[in-house]
Amino acid sequence: MQENEKKYAILLYYCYTHIENPEEFREQHHYFCLSLNLLGRIIIAKEGLNGTVSGLRVDCEAYMQAVKADSRFAHTDFKVEYHDSHTFQKLYVRTKPEIVHVGLHEIDPTKRTGKHLKADEFKALKDAEDVVILDVRSNYEHHLGKFKNAITLDIENFREFPEKVGELEAYKGKKIITYCTGGIKCEKASAYLLEQGFEDVYQLEGGIIKYAIEGGGEDFEGKCYVFDGRIAVDVNKVNPKIISTCYVCGTTSDRMVNCANADCNNHVPICEECGWKMEGACSKTCQEHPEKRPYDGTGYYQKNLNGYNPYLNVKR
Repeated sequence: MQENEKKYAILLYYCYTHIENPEEFREQHHYFCLSLNLLGRIIIAKEGLNGTVSGLRVDCEAYMQAVKADSRFAHTDFKVEYHDSHTFQKLYVRTKPEIVHVGLHEIDPTKRTGKHLKADEFKALKDAEDVVILDVRSNYEHHLGKFKNAITLDIENFREFPEKVGELEAYKGKKIITYCTGGIKCEKASAYLLEQGFEDVYQLEGGIIKYAIEGGGEDFEGKCYVFDGRIAVDVNKVNPKIISTCYVCGTTSDRMVNCANADCNNHVPICEECGWKMEGACSKTCQEHPEKRPYDGTGYYQKNLNGYNPYLNVKR
């Protein structure tokens, strides 16, 4: 199906701003999203808004217009992709202490953060000798795909980022360019690097997804892990390369799978042959586990709706 024939849009966005009463705004925003038939996950905190949703193109357009009409969110940068259906099953609109969990509550990206680089600026700078490209995502993400020559950190989640910064001391005299999926992690990661004495810090504006849309994804190797039903998406239309290997047999594969054992649910590449051989499991132990789900060849398992009611948390 051609891009212009796809009826649904997928929005990835965030906005650091000040929300006086997050719970009151959450209720209003939840109700508004329901009125547009949007599905996805939205996090609201005093420090801003973070979301990824899917819906019909016309509904997503209405949502973006309404968000930007609010002066608090006028500078929100929406990354827009297209699909032939919803990529979520539910709508969650929740309040949390941070819009991306890292524990750096004292850092305010509206006051200080790394210099933003657009796709063409990033391309022009990324291969210079005095530049270090830093991936601030988790292991399962950068194992599937990353920029050529990027530095990666051994972290299971973003909360571990601050304790790993000490490993970057050797790069303090260089230009550091951080990147992540959509840009939100870099706002605090680059700000924290500045706080820790790194003087020349940049970030890829809009992350990997915007770079794929505007820059063709050049020199991004592998696929990009995404937090919706697609699991992984192609990025590079210029010089693509697969860098991930099958978790079971070690052959080259970028076929991302959730382990069929619900208790494990490991997110790893598994080639099609091993997928069928292991019945979607990442190990023999998981293959024999009583909680193993039936494998249909995709390695993606829809969450049980368990009587899900989208109006459950709407008070009005």
